[in-house]
Amino acid sequence: MRTSRTPGRKHAVSEHATPVNRALRAFLGFFAAPRVNIRRDYQKIRRRQRKLVAPLGLPAQATDYTVESSHGDHLIPVRMFRPKEHLRDEVLVFFHGGGWVTGGVESYTPTCSRMADLTGCTVISVEYRLAPEHPFPAGLSDCYDVARTVMDQPELVGAATADDIVLIGDSSGGNLAAAVSLLRRERGERRVTRQILLYPVTHWNHNSLTSPFDSVREHGEDYRLTNAEVQDYMALYVPKPGQRRDKLVAPLTAQDLSNQPDTLVLSAELDLLRDEGEEYGFALQRASNTVRVHRVAEALHGFIALPWMARSVRDAYEKINEFLDADRSSEQRDFEETT
Repeated sequence: MRTSRTPGRKHAVSEHATPVNRALRAFLGFFAAPRVNIRRDYQKIRRRQRKLVAPLGLPAQATDYTVESSHGDHLIPVRMFRPKEHLRDEVLVFFHGGGWVTGGVESYTPTCSRMADLTGCTVISVEYRLAPEHPFPAGLSDCYDVARTVMDQPELVGAATADDIVLIGDSSGGNLAAAVSLLRRERGERRVTRQILLYPVTHWNHNSLTSPFDSVREHGEDYRLTNAEVQDYMALYVPKPGQRRDKLVAPLTAQDLSNQPDTLVLSAELDLLRDEGEEYGFALQRASNTVRVHRVAEALHGFIALPWMARSVRDAYEKINEFLDADRSSEQRDFEETT
């Protein structure tokens, strides 16, 4: 990694579905993102995201590096965030959300800086190439290359061993984390020991008429993310419809989910991706992986970017820290249900 010139296992769902009354729905509606045409306006969204975080600058604990791609044809920017208080040996390799089309190291800097401080872990945020300029599998290839580099040389990021490397991603970034783990297994490489999937995309179908998931119909037209937006993001990321059922695009379609990392899935109750994320956790469990699934009550899609005092964020980091502290020596560990 180069310095940049510029600075038999059980599963448990801890929170089950609860009725959301009309008053709460109306209140949450104020937090709904403005509806946009993703295919037409994705560049505007990127500019808006950069403008929002530009005044914040680079945190004191952050440093920029680059990782060479496996083909040697480009460098992949990454940003390392060190916690104010180093509490754990784990290094979290973070893949950001944004539908594979928006988002980036800059827009996720406040989130990753907070993640480092709330976990006491070093966090590595990956600036993978975005669609539609770089469609599938370009972004996945970049994430894989960074994961490969830090797994092969953990000392580069301050980790003692590859077992200390934890993949984490939100939304499309959770999709990429799951796909990297599948790809490493497919290529016969060392297993990632742990992954944290935050409201991940795991399926290809987000049409309310044909999706197998109730949450697509329940929450596909409200709050932070809509069915139409997810479908537009998917179309930009994977222009060829026939590729969208590929397990590296839709991990839930994988026929073999064995030998995957110990996994924490955090879903958001009011998110259209809720059911597919949880189902991916259950599918991993059925394939004899160690899994913990937790539904964050009354949470919206993208909640990990909220201020730390938000209840959903506090809930999430409580579960993340429990997961990081779990006894890795027992591959048969079951997580007890908590409420």
